Amino acid sequence: MMPGTRLVRGVISFVALISALLIGKAPAEPGDPSLPGHHPLTQTQAGSLLISEMRCAACHSGVERGFIPEKTAPDLAGVGARISPEYLRRYLASPSSAHPGTTMPDVLVQQSEAERGRIAEALTHFLIAQSKTVFLVEAPEQIDLQQGKSLYHSVGCVACHGPKEALADAPQKPNRNDEDDDEEDKKLSAKKSVKPVAVSLGHVAAKYSAKSLSEFLFQPLRVRTSGRMPDMKLTPAESLAIAGYLIGEQTLAGNALVPEAPLVAKGKQLFQELNCAACHALPGTAAAPLIGSLRTANTTRGCLSKTSSRSPRFHLEDAQIQAMIASLREEPSADSDKLVAEKTLTVFHCIACHIRDDFGGVHETHNPFFGSSDLKLGDDGRIPPPLTLVGAKLQPAWMKKVLFDGESVRHYMATRMPQYGTTNLQHLPSVFARLDVMEGKEMKIPSPESRFESEREREKLFRAAGRELLGDKGLNCVACHNFNGKAAQGNQGIDLLTSYPRLQPGWFNSYLRNPGAFRPRTVMPTAWPNGVAAHKTILDGNTDSQIEAIWYYLSLGTSAADPSGIHGVSTKLTVDDQAKTYRGRSRVAGFRGIAVGLPEKLSYAFNAETGTLSAIWQGEFIGVNWSGQGSGDFNPASEPITLAQDVSFVTLADTNSPWPLLPVMTKEARTNPNPLYPKNVGYQFRGYYLGESSIPTFMYRSGTIEIEDRSVATGSAEQQQLKRVVQFDSPMQQTVWFRGLTGDISQESDRVFQSGRLRLTIPQTETKLRSLSEEPKRFELLLRLQLPQGKSTLEFLYEPIKK
Repeated sequence: MMPGTRLVRGVISFVALISALLIGKAPAEPGDPSLPGHHPLTQTQAGSLLISEMRCAACHSGVERGFIPEKTAPDLAGVGARISPEYLRRYLASPSSAHPGTTMPDVLVQQSEAERGRIAEALTHFLIAQSKTVFLVEAPEQIDLQQGKSLYHSVGCVACHGPKEALADAPQKPNRNDEDDDEEDKKLSAKKSVKPVAVSLGHVAAKYSAKSLSEFLFQPLRVRTSGRMPDMKLTPAESLAIAGYLIGEQTLAGNALVPEAPLVAKGKQLFQELNCAACHALPGTAAAPLIGSLRTANTTRGCLSKTSSRSPRFHLEDAQIQAMIASLREEPSADSDKLVAEKTLTVFHCIACHIRDDFGGVHETHNPFFGSSDLKLGDDGRIPPPLTLVGAKLQPAWMKKVLFDGESVRHYMATRMPQYGTTNLQHLPSVFARLDVMEGKEMKIPSPESRFESEREREKLFRAAGRELLGDKGLNCVACHNFNGKAAQGNQGIDLLTSYPRLQPGWFNSYLRNPGAFRPRTVMPTAWPNGVAAHKTILDGNTDSQIEAIWYYLSLGTSAADPSGIHGVSTKLTVDDQAKTYRGRSRVAGFRGIAVGLPEKLSYAFNAETGTLSAIWQGEFIGVNWSGQGSGDFNPASEPITLAQDVSFVTLADTNSPWPLLPVMTKEARTNPNPLYPKNVGYQFRGYYLGESSIPTFMYRSGTIEIEDRSVATGSAEQQQLKRVVQFDSPMQQTVWFRGLTGDISQESDRVFQSGRLRLTIPQTETKLRSLSEEPKRFELLLRLQLPQGKSTLEFLYEPIKK
């Protein structure tokens, strides 16, 4: 029996088990070589994944489809504007020659070189004719190539594509702990034998222009919906910088190809005859019926043959062919949850950054390119966290935020969490939840509103103890962790107040008892070695009570008073001749608030959690409760005009449907009843970029509509207005509702409304003024927006009215 088992029976033994699983386990044998990376798949498992990635089911019957969405072919609707015509000709004539390693098969293998050229020319004309715009070679001005180089080697591109060059200023790998060296050497030795994931980019300079590549990098899921190339949350400027770096000095031909009608018609005929529509859907084309079952096919003569001249040729490696044949020979069966998770992490290259169980992790050759703004945090600060037991670690709602909304708490980590698309990973949270089960110590949260005095006294005791334990008179957690947006004085670790909505209580309890069991070499110390409390005077040194008190205190959220040791500094930010943008919490903009100060002394706040203009004020910019970094609370420096912070754009079932409101939490009801509220109504924040005068343009989605939202000052000094220009990009004609105002609203004309100290001028459109309450009088102004397919723009004028 381990020391301390009596105090925390079941928990310590469980942590000991985790230690054995995470630390003491022998390194796993590398998976089948048909797939890159340190994956766990056998030959037949890897083969089944390759069959899906090669889209064999597009032409063959007898292919079982599992939980993991198969790889889809790129959308060709805009290929003429995206890809160089010369490259397109060469690629269609011989895909593997133009792009070694491509999964596009050679469907012209039986043709002579001259005939290949004629077919490729016709197909090129047909495909280019599908695009509304043409391919332009000229590069935009002022591409920051140095920024592109830095971003490419830091945000995560290296994990899948490898470094393009050695960096003199590559992040220094932290020193290793001697006691762990032997075990780590075994793991490193096992990983060294595995080739890293390294998808070649040698073809991109011939394929794209800097402009077209930057547009693809900015929104890759528009073209490649299956997420194998994920969205790295780049701004347009970052996308252009990386594109410029990858393209380099370009010498593409400058003349745009003008499609010729006879060749377009011939190309369409060939597109149909070659069954290109089996993978690429285009108007007026249809896929051919499926041919015979792949499981009964002769693998020595068809697509898996290297000598067949009658079937498409995939130019596969021998190991890949053998793996696919092995999978076809095995009796098909449903994948277990464990195998679904392993296949998902392998096919989306999650294992290029993350460890799960005994596979995955950053390859040694890529390791130096994983950086951090705070090297004192060690590997915790630069290497993405393990996925072992992640289903037991993260709250289900938070996992969905990470996977689908780009939520991040590790502000110090240079590598970004990619976004793969909801459809592609929607199965993963439930799979992790079923696989990862922890029977941690139950934590009993006291209630301040209990009818029992003993419980209310316990709440007061735990509140005081939790605050003391977190502060510098206790465990001094605030020395290394931010707290409620206020920076720590030492390391800049994860904000402690994210713990309660982010983590499951059982995992939190077990992690505090032995952090090293979950993250070997972590800089996080334990305050309860072997289950025994280091601080004997707080809650009588009872380990269970101390951890419960910390958990309870963190559950108070932003209402929790600062622990001792937090030193906030109030700073006033001013605006000069360029706009200033500041991100942080705010009572006028929520947890993900953004304040924008304009040179004209007009400022506004934007709630990025809901995509809403939430406050406007005149005069000075903001005051910030700031201690060392730009993440503190901000408040307007003068009295603001506040607006509702619910989502602004929604698709309503009918005109009587209630507006979906932001969930409200109180001290009595601290748990968010609808943590995915913005996502559940179709909203997703996409970031922002700075334009002229450093004015930001916010990017977000409402359902299938892409929105860009930019506000500038207009009018005279005596009658200032905020002109809000909203650009929509809709894949179809559709209706969306916009809520412009709430409160005691009066209508001055068809297009002008007033609520309190704010006058709003709207575009010409259908409106609905709905009553919310009689006493006090409250209304909401709804605008019915009929959006066309493609891009459209609307303008709104917000005019503050002086008292």
